[in-house]
Amino acid sequence: MGEEETKKTELKPESASSVPNQPPTEPVAVEPKELEKQDPTNGVTREQNKVTPPPVQKVDSAAKQESKDLTDRDSVLARVETEKRLALIKAWEESEKTKAENSKKASTEAQLKRIEEKLEREKAEYVERMKNKMAVIHQSAEGKRAMVEAQRREQFLTVEETAEKFRSSGHYPRRFLSCFTG
Repeated sequence: MGEEETKKTELKPESASSVPNQPPTEPVAVEPKELEKQDPTNGVTREQNKVTPPPVQKVDSAAKQESKDLTDRDSVLARVETEKRLALIKAWEESEKTKAENSKKASTEAQLKRIEEKLEREKAEYVERMKNKMAVIHQSAEGKRAMVEAQRREQFLTVEETAEKFRSSGHYPRRFLSCFTG
């Protein structure tokens, strides 16, 4: 029995690459005696009529290298695509940051300009108020000068009248030489 078991030939299914989408089948055991039976149709023994399975194709290193290159190419393309996407995202992010900084800078400059304009207006108003005050002060000073001048003229007239009175009467004024009197 041991010999019969070793003589059993196993038929191997065709490789999976030659028939797509078909699951591999299990090997079938065939008795050697059955192989010797003749085929009644053409008189050839089954052993001669037996279909030899195609030899198992060994994937050579070139094919492996080619598939490896394709896999590497796909991974490199995927990596390049990812890097490109990340670069675009980074560029967009930098653009948005720049926009934000520029708008912040612009708003700060606009605010500074508004403050400067406000200070210029306040300065102009202050200068105007000071000019008005100076005009009021000069006006009041002129009024006071005019009053003082009028008072001086009055006093001068009064003194002249009094002197005329003393000349006409021939008396001397009592206060005139008060330092010499006693």
